[in-house]
Amino acid sequence: MTDKPANPLLRNLPLLTIIVVAVLGAIYLRDYLSFEALAENREALIGFRDDNYLLTVLVFILAYVVIVAFSLPGATIATLTGGFLFATFPGALFNITGATLGAIGIFLAARWGLGEKLAAKMESSEGAVKKIKEGIDNNQWEMLFLIRLVPAVPFFVANLVPALVGVPLFRFAVSTFLGIIPGAVVYTSVGAGLGEVFARGETPNLGIIFEPAILLPILGLCALAALPIVIKAVRGKKGL
Repeated sequence: MTDKPANPLLRNLPLLTIIVVAVLGAIYLRDYLSFEALAENREALIGFRDDNYLLTVLVFILAYVVIVAFSLPGATIATLTGGFLFATFPGALFNITGATLGAIGIFLAARWGLGEKLAAKMESSEGAVKKIKEGIDNNQWEMLFLIRLVPAVPFFVANLVPALVGVPLFRFAVSTFLGIIPGAVVYTSVGAGLGEVFARGETPNLGIIFEPAILLPILGLCALAALPIVIKAVRGKKGL
């Protein structure tokens, strides 16, 4: 006797909850998770950090996890806040930890609801779909690092796609943690300099990651991540 399949509604409940909270957050929280809100509350935040450093770290990471897990607006502001409160280091470590844990939350919700069924369907299919699934399976590490390193890939998409093609949790977690380091360090360092930005009454340059001095090294890492995929493709064509 085989077990009856789980109720589809229950299986998709975590993912549906994330979608609903994300929509509500986009409507009601945008003004609270903004650069202006950070500027207005900076002195209170610094005071609380100085009096309760460990608690501030724990609350900050938890808040970051919630923001990422529910795709709430303000992930970039959260990263800047990490740099503002804790400097580039350990601020970058706190940011990366929160982002990774939040990403794992989305990944598990999507895999539990849709991923396992979709991955199995792709595995049993034929033709182009089967070849795409095999291509992803044969280059999982490279593809995972690539989608993390390319700045143009939305973070939410990079969390969902691996869940829908059957990527193991361990690979997803490791590639997420390591793959977001370059971008996280850049934005955390921007946040670490917000004191001077606030003093001048300016706003931070959030497009800094697309400046040549920052973008070119990241693209170089992307090329390194893609190189094994290219080599495998060339060897396959030449029968090497």
